[in-house]
Amino acid sequence: MALSSSGGYVASSSLQDLGDSSLPIFNVERVQLQFSISSDFVAAQVANNVLVLALSTGRILRIDLDSPADIDDIDLPKKASEIGLIRRMFLDPSASHLIITTTLGENYYLHTQSKQPKALSRLKGVTIESIGWNPSLPTASTREILVGALDGNIYETYIEQSNEFYRREEKYLKSVYKISDGPVTGLWIDSRPDVRRILVASPNRLLHFAGRVGRQGQEGSGSIFTKLFETEAPTVQEGTDSASSAPSSLAVSPDPPNTSSREAGLEDGTFAWLTGPGIMYGSLQSSADPSNLGIRTFNNLKAFDRLKIPASDNASGRKRPTRDPIQGIALTQWHILAFVEGRIVAVNRLDDRIVYDQLVLDPSQNAIGLFADLKKNTFWLFTKQEIFEIVVNDEERDVWKIMLKDQKFDAALHYAHGGAQKDAVATASGDFLAGKGQFLEAAAVYGKSSKPFEQVALLFIDQGEQDALRKYLLTKLATFKRTFIMQRVMIASWLTEIFMTKFNNLDDTITTKAELIAETNTAETKDELASVRSEFQDFITRYKGDLDSKTTYEIISSHGREQELLSYATAVNDYNFILSYWVQRERWSEALDVLKKQTDPSIYYKYSSVLMIHVPTELVDILMRHPDLNPRNLIPALLNYTKDNAGPLSQNQATRYLVFCINQLHSTDAAIHNTLISIYASHPAPSEAALLSYLSAQSSHPPPSYDADFALRLCIQHSRVQSCVHIYSLMGQYASAVSLALKHNEIDLASIVADRPADSNPALRKKLWLAVAKKVISQQGTGSIKTAIDFLKRCDLLRIEDLIPFFPDFVVIDDFKDEICAALESYSRHIDTLKTEMDESAATADSIKDDIKRLDRRYAIVEPGEGCRVCGLPLLSRQFFVFPSCQHGFHSDCLGRKVVEGSGLTARGRIRELQASIGRGGSGARREREVRELDALVGKECILCNDFAIRLIEEPFLSDADNKDEWAV
Repeated sequence: MALSSSGGYVASSSLQDLGDSSLPIFNVERVQLQFSISSDFVAAQVANNVLVLALSTGRILRIDLDSPADIDDIDLPKKASEIGLIRRMFLDPSASHLIITTTLGENYYLHTQSKQPKALSRLKGVTIESIGWNPSLPTASTREILVGALDGNIYETYIEQSNEFYRREEKYLKSVYKISDGPVTGLWIDSRPDVRRILVASPNRLLHFAGRVGRQGQEGSGSIFTKLFETEAPTVQEGTDSASSAPSSLAVSPDPPNTSSREAGLEDGTFAWLTGPGIMYGSLQSSADPSNLGIRTFNNLKAFDRLKIPASDNASGRKRPTRDPIQGIALTQWHILAFVEGRIVAVNRLDDRIVYDQLVLDPSQNAIGLFADLKKNTFWLFTKQEIFEIVVNDEERDVWKIMLKDQKFDAALHYAHGGAQKDAVATASGDFLAGKGQFLEAAAVYGKSSKPFEQVALLFIDQGEQDALRKYLLTKLATFKRTFIMQRVMIASWLTEIFMTKFNNLDDTITTKAELIAETNTAETKDELASVRSEFQDFITRYKGDLDSKTTYEIISSHGREQELLSYATAVNDYNFILSYWVQRERWSEALDVLKKQTDPSIYYKYSSVLMIHVPTELVDILMRHPDLNPRNLIPALLNYTKDNAGPLSQNQATRYLVFCINQLHSTDAAIHNTLISIYASHPAPSEAALLSYLSAQSSHPPPSYDADFALRLCIQHSRVQSCVHIYSLMGQYASAVSLALKHNEIDLASIVADRPADSNPALRKKLWLAVAKKVISQQGTGSIKTAIDFLKRCDLLRIEDLIPFFPDFVVIDDFKDEICAALESYSRHIDTLKTEMDESAATADSIKDDIKRLDRRYAIVEPGEGCRVCGLPLLSRQFFVFPSCQHGFHSDCLGRKVVEGSGLTARGRIRELQASIGRGGSGARREREVRELDALVGKECILCNDFAIRLIEEPFLSDADNKDEWAV
């Protein structure tokens, strides 16, 4: 069965009701012409939506049905009296080429792009009955075509339109075959690479030719069919002898509306041969071998007897005693249309059932013929005055039912429409396959049908077909909607149980065969096991959302299927289970492989403790590739690892990761830094190099990220003297640092710390050095005082007098006599320097006193008429200020206004406050004090010589109040 993987189908209550439609399949409609016809039709053709009508007057009307208003009105070159009436017309399927034959044997050719028919001189006198068109159309020429004549001759010709007067339209004409039993009533040509297939129809025989053609020279230069007719013997289908007047024709089915049927291999095309007794029809079989193609085609012929068509009623309403032969046929996709006794009768080709019988013409009316448009799937009936179209509506609606009765389930499913029809096909085909024992195929079909679930499941269980049951459940699960949660969960759980049972059975089979027969080949069973395992993997991947995790784990575990457990856990992303599985079995490499693929930080935190103990280097490599982790959460694992690791610090993976976090990730988390200090300080190695290197690096970027108090306690606890001193220094506790260094006899370290206060706190520095000096002198003893004093010269703040209290009571002065003398000389020079500075200060004081006395005698001369430097009015007109140093004078109010403008906010406010207070009047000491303060603020300095004058640079030369015209040049 070749069923699609679409969803399930809907059940139907009755097969008889499926496919019924309110509209009939066929309906004959009269065509209303948009123009008047002055004479009768004598011939007609239709192809590719182009309608060609021939009138008794010799006119030809060519109508494009897509734009029926545009009509080509064409006349034959000669009058009807000269050439006869138009007898028949032949139009190729593409509507590119039209051949017209008359009653007097004249034949004409008309191209679709021309309105001037051209006489076919080579065919003059040939009464054309049929034409086999070249299947490679449309082309500019007809290419090689076959012409069937009334006398039984078959001609090959090549027609190409030409505008040259002396050039014939036919490039050549050659008789290639002749039948002896009458006219050639039908021709059909099929083309394949280098092979041609030809059907030739006469009233009593149907001939089938198939073989290679021979082409010599260029296209159109000569006959290609001669070789085929000469070398290939035809396959002949004899018909029943009929009267010579009985109509005979050959019809082929039109192109399918869509190519799905042909692509699916369900329909090869059909032909029908009309004879006097009835119709013979069959499939146009396809085969790569042309030698047996005719036999295959004719072996499957079916006959439809004319007697199967009910007799017509006569004028009195009774059945006519005689029956006329069928006058014309046409093929639709699934039916034969027959025109008989004025009726259109449609016969289903699949079961010979008449599905339509409609009287169209009165007994007095004669029909020109029944025609089919093979490209557009339209069908037409022409009379001398009228045109009818046989409209087809949903022709294949009942095809699926016929296919189903014939047990052609693939074809039935292809043509079934809607869920109900497809369900009926699926159920019937499933029952058929199950009856034949093909349970696997039946399972796939049952899964898409509405057959009760329990019936199908019990059928497979009773038959012991676990594989079929598995396939059925998988198919059924795919058809359930997502909203059917309970059903999907139950089926998925059942499938898990079935898969586990299958795995165990296969494993048992492999083991049993290997034990019973040492050399047995279990490859086939192993291949099946691999196939089922792949199927299980696809199942859990696709339906993991329908599997309850707890139930699934229990089912798989109950069967002891560890590999399937891991497969399921991987499918549902349960990496906690996978990691736990590998860790419990101490499969560290597998655990790390799983861990590498994780993106959830919680998984790293959970398993870091155990992995850090067993695979620290590999784990740290993985952790360093995940900067998104929070190192704080990994601290317990790092400390747990460090507790039992006594190796060198250079190989310690905990410090490696912490240093990476600090240096590469730039972590400032105090917990990270404190953990690193704890590991460095508690390590049993005596060296403090690593710890000091870290502390030094931190001190270069203050403030440090670690807790100084915590670090100090750890260093004291583990006797890390140098580190303690460094931390004390960093905390500014230099006295404690020096004291600790001296306590552990670290004189050089104490000296370095003592120099750190430098110029910021000389007193502290001296105090620290005195402590160092005391320690140094006490260690040197009486015999090495000179050495101690040389050591202490490293500090320029220490004097000999500062050191004397630290010397022993019975020390020989000769050991530091030179230092005492140098100190006394230094004091003497310092005293002389102080005396000189005192003399200079006394002279400076006398000079200042003289300047103060001269200030009382300063004056300024105001000339008569001298004006105020602000307003320009005479200075003596009112109270004024004069500055002796620069001789500038200002009125008091003018100077006050300028000072207010140029002063700061505070001074400006104070001046206005004093002016307001003085303006209110009053007397006494307060007024005098305010006047003095105001004069001091206003007359503090000349406004033309102080900073106020400098700020005037930013002021423009002209203000808004100035007359700018005065500055015009």
